[in-house]
Amino acid sequence: MPETHEIIIVGAGLSGLSASHFLSRSAPDLDILMLEQDGRPGGAVRSFQEQGYLAEWGPHGFLDNNPASRALLGETGLDRIAQKAPLGSFVRYVCHGGRLVQLPQKPSALLATPLLSPLGKIRLLGDLFKKPRAEEQSVGEWAAYRFGPEILPLVDAAITGTFAGDYERISIDAVMPGVRALEKEAGSVLKGLLRKKRGSGTGMLPAMTSFPQGMEQLITTLATGPNILYHTPVRTITRENKAWEISTEHKTYRATTLILALPINRALKLLAAHAPPMAAIPTASIATVALGFTDKAQVPFGFGYLAPEREKRFAMGALFSTHMFPGRAPKEAVLMEALVGGRRHPERLELSDETLINRIYDDLSKLILLPDPPSFSRVLRGESSIPQLEMGYPALLNWKDSLEQQLTDCIS
Repeated sequence: MPETHEIIIVGAGLSGLSASHFLSRSAPDLDILMLEQDGRPGGAVRSFQEQGYLAEWGPHGFLDNNPASRALLGETGLDRIAQKAPLGSFVRYVCHGGRLVQLPQKPSALLATPLLSPLGKIRLLGDLFKKPRAEEQSVGEWAAYRFGPEILPLVDAAITGTFAGDYERISIDAVMPGVRALEKEAGSVLKGLLRKKRGSGTGMLPAMTSFPQGMEQLITTLATGPNILYHTPVRTITRENKAWEISTEHKTYRATTLILALPINRALKLLAAHAPPMAAIPTASIATVALGFTDKAQVPFGFGYLAPEREKRFAMGALFSTHMFPGRAPKEAVLMEALVGGRRHPERLELSDETLINRIYDDLSKLILLPDPPSFSRVLRGESSIPQLEMGYPALLNWKDSLEQQLTDCIS
C-alpha cells in the first residue's frame, strides 16, 4: 500500500521550503512530506565559506519588495539579522566603451546619461507615439521598436544580469508582462509608468537582502522543521481515485494535494502525460569566479557591473560583494564575484579553473585598478541552470494556467 500524506511537495529548494513554511503556519496540523532528490536542501541556493571569504554558488540575495518574502523573514526571525543593500543607495555600472559607467537609477536619469547620444535620448520619447504590437516579440525587438536601437546595450545588460540570457531570444511577454500590460492599457510604456506613479505615490526602492552566513542561512532555517526525505528522486506521478500517486525508486506515496517545486524541465518531464506545448525549454549555466584582493584594489562603490555582448568581455559582469554586504572578506581585503558562461557562451564553462581565474583577472584588471594579483581565488560551478524564457514560453504559461484549473489539487 502507498504511504499516504495530505500534501506532498516534490523539491526542497527555496520554493518548496517556502510553500511548506506557509502551509504549516496556516494549518500547523497538516501532514506534509517533502521529497528531495539531492542530499541537501536548497537547490540552487548554496553559500561558500573559506579563509574568511563568503561567496555564493547561486543567487546572491533577493529583493524585499514582495509581501511573501517580508512575511518569510518576519515569521522565521531572520528579519532581525538580515543584511540589506538598498537599491536607492547602491549604484550599478555597465561596461561601455571599455570602461565602467554608472547606470541611471531611474528612467528620468536616462536624459543625462553619457550612455546615449542626444539623438538616442530624443528617440526614447518615440515610445509615446508607437502603437503596441500584438504579436509576441523578443525583448530586443520590443525595446528597439519602442525606444530605438541605442537602448539595446542597456537592455542586453539587464537580461544578462537577470537571466544570463540573450535579449534577442528572450520573450518580452514572458519576462515583463507588467510592462506589456502598461503599454497596452496606456498606449505607451512612458504614459503607463506616469499613470502608475501618480496612482501609487513615490514609494521606496527595495533592498537586496542576504544574511551573515549567506543565502544558505535562509535555507538552513526553513529546513529545520519540515519532514524531508533526501536522496528520493520522483520517477512518475499519476492521478488515481481523486488522489496523486508519486512513485520513487523504492516506494510509492499517495497525497490529496501535490506541489511540484522543481526546475521547470524536471516538472515538464513528470507532467508529460498532460501534453505540454514543449518537452523542455532552454537553460543557461554560469560559473562564479570569486577573487579576493587586498584593499588596495580600487573597486568602485556599488553592486557591481554588467557587460553587454558588444563589449566583447570575457565575464558577463561582476558583483562587488564586499560593498553589498558586510563579512564577505577578511579585514583589509575585498571580494569580487565574476560571472562567466550564460546562454551565449556555454563553451567557456569547459575551461579549467586556472584558465577561468586568469581570464577573469585579466578582464577585471582592464576595468578596475588592481595593484596586486588576487590573494584568493575559487571557481564555483553550480549544478543548477537558469531557465530561458524565450519565444514561445507564453504558450507554456497558458498551458500551465489551464492545467491548474483542471487539476486544482496540483500546483507547479
